[in-house]
Amino acid sequence: MKIGVTCYPTYGGSGVVATELGKAMAQRGHQIHFISYALPFRLQHYDERIFFHEVEMVSYPLLEHSTYAIALAAKMSEVGTQVGLDLFHVHYAIPHAVSAFLARSILGPHGPRIVTTLHGTDITLVGNDRSLFPMTRFALEQSDGVTCVSHYLLDKTRQVFALDRPMTVIPNFVDTRRFSPTPRATLREHLAPRGERILVHLSNFRPVKRVPDAVRVFATVRAALPARLLLIGDGQDRPEAMHLAATLDLTRDVIFLGKQDDVESLLAVADVLLLPSADEAFGLAALEGMSCGVPVVATAVGGVPEVVQDGKSGFTLPVGDVEGMARAVLTLLTDEPRRAEFAAAARRRALEHFDTSHIVPRYEAYYREVLGR
Repeated sequence: MKIGVTCYPTYGGSGVVATELGKAMAQRGHQIHFISYALPFRLQHYDERIFFHEVEMVSYPLLEHSTYAIALAAKMSEVGTQVGLDLFHVHYAIPHAVSAFLARSILGPHGPRIVTTLHGTDITLVGNDRSLFPMTRFALEQSDGVTCVSHYLLDKTRQVFALDRPMTVIPNFVDTRRFSPTPRATLREHLAPRGERILVHLSNFRPVKRVPDAVRVFATVRAALPARLLLIGDGQDRPEAMHLAATLDLTRDVIFLGKQDDVESLLAVADVLLLPSADEAFGLAALEGMSCGVPVVATAVGGVPEVVQDGKSGFTLPVGDVEGMARAVLTLLTDEPRRAEFAAAARRRALEHFDTSHIVPRYEAYYREVLGR
């Protein structure tokens, strides 16, 4: 198959999943064409079956606001004509599914089919904006196939848009060979030179991720035992988190690592992963940590309970329950046999339910189903 993939190329779960899926499909012999305004950040190595087509923005004084959706549609139709795409797989309904619909309209009735994957924000935030509501619903209705990354998100989509069209749940996945519990001793010694326990948080630092809560949880943990907190990522809430760390006199032990490509090495040296989000459609960061054998202490929101088994591979607590999360972390850090048991369960769950080898064939089968209708 020849597949056009459009996603947000920046750091975030949807871009990670879209890129990793494209790479995996290329390994299965398909031709993948990424169409976006920048090269996806995890698309780092050359592959003869993977191509990138940059969307160029029009600069004209009369056009005061972004015309990205139109420019994207033009590029999608151009690529569709040039290479004979079989389908567009777009991640996020707005604006990507709308652009795909416009591109297919240009290409005619025999143009590529459209598969839209919903990742959460496009439904819980964008879809609830009344000004975008009709457009989002239209984009979903016009897609030939719609997938959601969790049962929670599918139910939420039906609730928000009153849709009765068929939709399929295909969860996010992780390359368990890459994300494996094989810590580099020298890295751990560098990050925790005095043998401190290591907590980690990975996100795009948007307000919904509640990064300051991770710092507050760490403050309680740090008061009880020597520890360090690794914050991987960057975004809007970084200044607040930095200020809070300084206010709590934690600057030496809270390490802001910024955006990282080799997150698997950093996750593998951690003892516990923190995910204090206000909402998560799935919780990819939790899954990547679990694949590295790291127990997760998270909020029981959205699709997280579909990933993290409370009391087995981690603990899930209410949003904002900083003290409860801190107690859960200390329960693990002060009982190494139990932490090791949780770590093994986390790794096992990633292997058995979310490994690339289980999920990618489901996408491939879904593509063929959509094309065969």
